[in-house]
Amino acid sequence: QVQLVESGGGLVQAGESLRLSCAASGRFSRYAMGWFHQAPGKGREFVAGITWDGRNTRYVDAVKGRFTISRDNAKNTLYLQMDSLKPEDTAIYYCASSRLMNRLSDVLADFHSWGQGTQVTVSS
Repeated sequence: QVQLVESGGGLVQAGESLRLSCAASGRFSRYAMGWFHQAPGKGREFVAGITWDGRNTRYVDAVKGRFTISRDNAKNTLYLQMDSLKPEDTAIYYCASSRLMNRLSDVLADFHSWGQGTQVTVSS
């Protein structure tokens, strides 16, 4: 099992950048990781995922070319670099770990540990 704590959210203007971090305890390097977000009144949605070794990633179409997911297993930390932010990116962002090692899932049920979330707000 993994315990996760997100940080790095905040209020920015459209076009600016943020880097989210997710600090993990437990056997972080054994798990694939993902970032999800949830806007007010909406469900939690997949944003980006990364394999346990960082060699493969996937992104929802809306963030391709703008967001970069990465990890540093030596530091037990997951990152989401968010560039060219848009107002529609406004949401609470969560990191999560998955038991899957051979593929990247975008399904919530495939992730077993979750952080508390960090708020990202992008103004026009």
